[in-house]
Amino acid sequence: MTSIHIVTAENRAGYEAILDEYFRLRHEIFVGERGWRDLERPDGRDMDGYDNDRATYLIALDNGKVIGGLRLYPTLLPHMISESFAHLVRGRDVLSGPSILECTRYFIVKERRTGRTDCRLLAAFQQFCLEEGITEVTAVVEMWWLPRWQQAGFKVRPLGLPTMVEGQPCIAAAIQISEDSLRHVSRLAGLRGSCLVRAAGASAFADRVPHVAA
Repeated sequence: MTSIHIVTAENRAGYEAILDEYFRLRHEIFVGERGWRDLERPDGRDMDGYDNDRATYLIALDNGKVIGGLRLYPTLLPHMISESFAHLVRGRDVLSGPSILECTRYFIVKERRTGRTDCRLLAAFQQFCLEEGITEVTAVVEMWWLPRWQQAGFKVRPLGLPTMVEGQPCIAAAIQISEDSLRHVSRLAGLRGSCLVRAAGASAFADRVPHVAA
């Protein structure tokens, strides 16, 4: 059965081979499939400046094989929306705070997109955020994500108007973290318990968020 592993700077030494496969798959999907040529690298691994010690990865594994994943990053630091997509947030400041994270690089491998892997990763996402005291998660996504999230039981609010990015209409949005959403998506995933694995050494997110004076 699919398990979702929390990988942080503190425990990544035990996940080096898995992380290498995760970055390779990111490149295969975001560059190869989706055509984001600005991300192309000669080593075939998608890595950027946000793949640092502040990042947390939720990586879906099946028999030790990476089949999906996502990256979470603190909004108290410069992050993708604040640095590259602030123009998608209309009439307000970019959301940030100790209880708000940014989600990027969400993917499921092609051969697992018709099963329950997607819902299991989304359930693990909601559970992780609840456990960490996160209230909202921001993201920039293609418009087709909105009905997908709605079907998963997520409550989402747009932060601006759709804008063309890489040839696709995209939107900045905030996902509400809630027990109701976790219960709904867990039912869709066929989960009777948690599929989230917090390996030894995976510190709490709050312990890795920098203090920012008021």
